[in-house]
Amino acid sequence: MGLWIPFTIFAAFMQSWRNAFQNKLSKEVSTAGVTLARFLYASPLAAMYLWGLYQVEPIALPTVTSKYIITIALASVSQIIATALMVMLFRLRNYAIGVGLAKSEAVIAATLGAFFFSAPLSGLAWTGVIIGAIAVWLMSNTGSITSLSPKTITLGLGSGLAFALTTLWVREASLMLNLPFPYSAAWVLLSVISTQTILLLAWLLIKEPSTLKALWQRPKLTMAISLCSCLGSLGWFTAMSLETVAMVKTLGQIEVLFTLFISARWFKEKLSRRDLSGLALIMLGAACVMLA
Repeated sequence: MGLWIPFTIFAAFMQSWRNAFQNKLSKEVSTAGVTLARFLYASPLAAMYLWGLYQVEPIALPTVTSKYIITIALASVSQIIATALMVMLFRLRNYAIGVGLAKSEAVIAATLGAFFFSAPLSGLAWTGVIIGAIAVWLMSNTGSITSLSPKTITLGLGSGLAFALTTLWVREASLMLNLPFPYSAAWVLLSVISTQTILLLAWLLIKEPSTLKALWQRPKLTMAISLCSCLGSLGWFTAMSLETVAMVKTLGQIEVLFTLFISARWFKEKLSRRDLSGLALIMLGAACVMLA
């Protein structure tokens, strides 16, 4: 079994909890505040992880180029946009549907990766990606296609596109450093999270200072979001330093399994036979990419 597989499963599990906590916070804090909560306390955690790696085995520091800095900036802004759009989705549809629509990132990442990032897939891998996309659509579209408003579809696809671009740029940045596993992923993790924290803090200090106070008054929930986000990103970034984004994100659709469990147990949202059918397809798609 490739090492990227357990890292992906771990990332999907942590991301499902991060989304759940964000969904809860979105009922009390603005979209920008919920987005910042994802990164606010994550930078020190990422720095501690990187420091720990160098204590175990010191290696040379990376050479930072202008191309790396631009790629990190693009990934950081793209993930902020993706997160903000997902939070807006939470307010339009229920929790599980919001996540389901945003999971269109797997098929978008596969397409963009094949055409623009020199990351072609095998026939079996493409089969897994397509099956996963069908499963996500089956689970997110609980009625007829006309029951989804244009705004909901636009936000969902927009979030998926932004998340896909984020992961593709993260992998590119990781490959630029020419460092051994897992150091490259750790440097990219710290770079991205630090950039995002600075950007969002500056924005909120100028535009929404009251939102910072609201986050300060909810320390446990904000810390839970940051912790799950940091651990999830650690899993994603590490997996993507070992395998193509499309493969990682298709397997990562098992996040929907965790999401539905949280949705049913915590948010008391009912699951249907359609949900179970979608889960079966997700597992089939995941099996295809693992075998590929």
